[in-house]
Amino acid sequence: QLQLVESGGELVQPGGSLRLSCAASGFSLDFYAMAWFRQAPGKEREGVSCISARGAVTNYPDSVKGRFTISRDNAKNTVYLQMNSLKPEDTAVYYCGVRYLICSNADIDYDYWGQGTQVTVSS
Repeated sequence: QLQLVESGGELVQPGGSLRLSCAASGFSLDFYAMAWFRQAPGKEREGVSCISARGAVTNYPDSVKGRFTISRDNAKNTVYLQMNSLKPEDTAVYYCGVRYLICSNADIDYDYWGQGTQVTVSS
């Protein structure tokens, strides 16, 4: 049985912080890259950040650099996205995905997805 479950999304004020979690079960993440994507209303799904099986990090849009930090805890089979200095344009459903070993910024390359968690940044 395979599961990816995102959590942590909620309403937050501009400038605030949030930490998203994606917990995997049914398989080990030791050999997988893990990524966060987001999809805002009326927009296509966008890669946010990815961490490879070896721990190499790629941040896809310049807009999240310096604000978002991806990390993983293989012992807990969990990936995190720490989001600071949140802006209204960060509002989206955030999804985690996994694929073998290395990162990709194309959502079609990912094998497994969670159900998403809603992040709303508003005053």
